[in-house]
Amino acid sequence: MKSDFFCGYTIGDDAFKKIYEVCSPLGKNVLIIGGETALSKSLQYLLPDMEKFNIIDTVIYGKECYEERANEIFTKYKDKNIDFVMGVGGGKALDTAKFTADLLGKTVVTVPTIASTCAASSALSVVYTENHIFSKFRYYEKPAYHCFINTKIIADAPDRYLRAGIGDTAAKYYEVNFSARGMEKSYRDNMALSISEMCNKPLFEDSKKAITDCKNGVVSRELENVIRIILISTGMVSMLINSKFNGAVAHALFYGLTEIEGFEENFLHGDVVGYAIIVQLLVDGNCKEAKKVKKFLQEIGIETTLKERNLEIRKENFEKVLESAISDPDMEVIPYEITKDMLFEAILQAEKL
Repeated sequence: MKSDFFCGYTIGDDAFKKIYEVCSPLGKNVLIIGGETALSKSLQYLLPDMEKFNIIDTVIYGKECYEERANEIFTKYKDKNIDFVMGVGGGKALDTAKFTADLLGKTVVTVPTIASTCAASSALSVVYTENHIFSKFRYYEKPAYHCFINTKIIADAPDRYLRAGIGDTAAKYYEVNFSARGMEKSYRDNMALSISEMCNKPLFEDSKKAITDCKNGVVSRELENVIRIILISTGMVSMLINSKFNGAVAHALFYGLTEIEGFEENFLHGDVVGYAIIVQLLVDGNCKEAKKVKKFLQEIGIETTLKERNLEIRKENFEKVLESAISDPDMEVIPYEITKDMLFEAILQAEKL
C-alpha cells in the first residue's frame, strides 16, 4: 500500500544547513550509504552540518543496486543501533540506501548529488542483477522522509547526468497518460496526471538553458526549475498514480535493452528512456509528437536512434529484447495489446524518422 505522504524536500546551495533541524527527531545514529564519487564530492559540504549526529559508518554501495549487496550491508549493520539511513549520490546509490533502510526497518533520507532520476523522492528501488540486468521493482510503503537538494553540487556534476534526468522525466508524462488512457481513474490518479504536465511543457522550455548552465556550473532559475521537476515532480507523480499506470513502453524497452551485454553499463538510463519515448509514440501512431520529442532530445544532446549507439537492428538479434520488453511489469496495464512485431516496427520507424 502506498503512503499518502510525499517526500519533504529542501532545495538550494544552503540546503544542508537544515539537516539537523529536519533529521534530529529521527535520532542521532546515522548510516551513510553512497557512491564513491558522490561521497568524495559532497562530504566536505555535508559533514559540517552533520556534527551533532553520530555517523556509524560511511558505506560505498558499489556499482549497482542489487539484492545481495543490500543484504550484505543489512547483515553488517543490523545490530549497530542505527536510527536512520542517509543515501548520497545518484539513482543506484539512493535505491540501495532505500533498499537497505527497508531491510533495517529504518527511515531513509536522501541527498542526490546528480539529477538523473526521481529516485530521491520515489517509494521504490529499481533492482538489477550484479551483472546489470534488470531484475525487479521493490516498492515501499513510504518515500524518503526528506530530500536535501544542494543545487551547487548538482550544478558542478557532469551535465550528462542532468541530460539523462531530463530524458527520464520527459517519459513520465507520456507513459502515465498512455497507461491510464481509457481506464477508470481515482482522484489521486487525476492529480498525478495533472502534476505530470510539469514533466512536459515547463521541462521542454527550460532544459536547454539548464544544461548550458550546468556545463558552466551556474545555478540559474532554469537549472533549479529542471532539478526540481526531475527530483520532486516526477516522484510526486509516482507516489500518487496507481502503480499499474506508472510506466509503459519507454521504460519497458529500456529494461528489455539491458538484455544486450554491456548495454546498461554503457548508456545512461534516462538517455535511453528518452529515446524510447519516440518508439512509444510511434507504436501509438503519433508521428507528429514523436518528431517533436526527437527535436527536443536532439537539442539537449540525447541520441534518438539505436544506430547512434552502434547497435545493429535485426529481428533475430532483438528477440530477447522484445520478449523482455513485452513481458515487463510496465506493460501490464496499457490501452491495447502491443505485440513484439508492433514494437519492432516502431523501433525501425524511429531509426528512419
